[in-house]
Parts: sequence; structure tokens; C-alpha cells
Amino acid sequence: MQKFARKLVAAGAVALVFAAGAAKADQFINVLTGGTSGVYYPLGVALSEIYGKNIEGVRTQVQATKASVENLNLIQQGKGEIAFALGDSVKAAWEGNADAGFSGKLDKLRAIAAIYPNYIQVVASQESGIKEFADLKGRSLSVGAPKSGTELNARAIFGALGMSYEDLGKTEYLPFGESVELIKNRQLDATLQSAGLGVASIKDLAVSLPITVVAVPAGVAEKLGAPFQAATIPAGTYEGQAADVPTLAITNILVTSADVSDEIAYQMTKQLFDHLDTMVAAHKAASAIKIEEAAKGLPIPLHPGAERFFKEKGLM
Repeated sequence: MQKFARKLVAAGAVALVFAAGAAKADQFINVLTGGTSGVYYPLGVALSEIYGKNIEGVRTQVQATKASVENLNLIQQGKGEIAFALGDSVKAAWEGNADAGFSGKLDKLRAIAAIYPNYIQVVASQESGIKEFADLKGRSLSVGAPKSGTELNARAIFGALGMSYEDLGKTEYLPFGESVELIKNRQLDATLQSAGLGVASIKDLAVSLPITVVAVPAGVAEKLGAPFQAATIPAGTYEGQAADVPTLAITNILVTSADVSDEIAYQMTKQLFDHLDTMVAAHKAASAIKIEEAAKGLPIPLHPGAERFFKEKGLM
């Protein structure tokens, strides 16, 4: 009987070893992105494929979301391992800014890397007659999904110009793709989108009807301060855009959780920079990701795993 019991204990030990091995093999990375017509989503798909192929023993998934604010809350709740988010949303989350959509300080947030900038892109149908930002008064504008990173950007810009949504004829809170469809159907005058240059939604609109890319007035970046900075949408970014257009840019950040292991965070950082060509192939916005800038100016602490990577590269 004792011999049989010893065999059972031994079998149990083997089972535990196998179970531990299985648990390790089933390490899950859920990549939180944004709407499918934005830039986060195709880059998230590419990132998921990079991780699935190059990090041993992980399974990956891509989740379409309402972007920055939702992503950061999901990371805090343990419902994602890595997320795309706008720098100002990350700062607001770390501070627990309730007006921005955070019920308290999201203390589990850790940075993997600063990546490419988002550009504020205000686009109107040419037939609306909107040529400058002040022309939006009394007109209809979509400012992004409620309390999304885009909508927080819109609110900040309006405030810096001494304007509010009340100055608009109608305010729509819609994702990029839906906003474009309304403009095509002449049910909306303009859309404000915070995204990488060449975002699919505006490209689609520009080939469907003549558009005007509306400048964000000079001085707004200076008034708002970091993480906003003055930027330019180069001529030819969209069909029919003949001239450079002044605007604002905000850095995007890849965010993880303090609960993610140092080794997985290290691998997520390393594989991103080892396979930037795959990211650029997914969307040209990724061509602006620079390893030299990736650990600078972050509003939250770096994950120790990411810090290890940047130290190995002599960047810290």
C-alpha cells in the first residue's frame, strides 16, 4: 500500500511538472489596439504576429477597442498585456483624472516604449466651405468616440482656443470609420482624428470626395505644452492635399502592466525593435519609431524588463 502511495505521489509530482510546463507554454499576450479603421489596429496585428513567432511559448490575440482610455483601464484590470495609448491619456491615467475617464490613479501602468506620434487631423468636405478652425463654429464635427484619446485631444484644443463644443452646430462622438461615412453621406461637415499620418479612414474619404485638411492654429501647441508639440501634415499625405498643413502631434506609448513578468516585458520590447520592418510594412506611421527616443519623456515608469533592454542598448 505504501509502495502504491509513493507511486501516486511520484505521478502527482510529474503531473505538477507537466502542468507547470503547460502554464508556461500558455503565456498569453493580448494586444489592445483601437478601431479597425485607425492605425493602432494594423500595428497591433503586426505586433501580435511578431510576438507569436519570436517569443517562445506565448499565444497572442489582437483586440479592437475604443483605443487609449479603454486600453489603459483594461491594462489596469489585468485584461491585456500590452496596449497602444496616447501620451496625454497615459499621463491622465497615472494622475487618476476623472474628467478624462479614469476613476482613480491607474498605478499598475508601466511603459514599454514611446513609439510614433499621432497627428491631429481635422478634415472637412470641400463643399462644407470650412477652411480654417474658426469656421467650425455652427457646423457639425465628429470628435471621436466618447472619452477616447482623440476626444480628449479635441477637448484640449478647443479649450486652448477659447472654444467649446457648444460653439459647434452639432457634436458627434463617433469612431473614425463612422465619421467618414457620415461625411460621404453629407450628414457631417468635418471630423477630428488623432492618428498616424496616412490613416485609412481619411485616405478613404479623400478618394471619395474633395476634402480640406484644416490647420490647427499656431500657438496651440505652446499653450498646451507637453506632450503636445507643433507638427506638420506634409503635402500629398492625402489625395488632393496640395500644401503642408500645420497641426499638433502627441507621442504614442506602448503600455504594459506591473503584473507582467520582467522576462515577457523584456521580450516584448526587444522583439518590437528587432522587427521594426514588419511594423513599417503594416503601416508607414511606424517608420517614425526611433529606438533612441523610445525611453525619453515618458509620463509613467518604464517596466523593469523594458529598462533592461534599453540599458543593454546603452540608451540609459
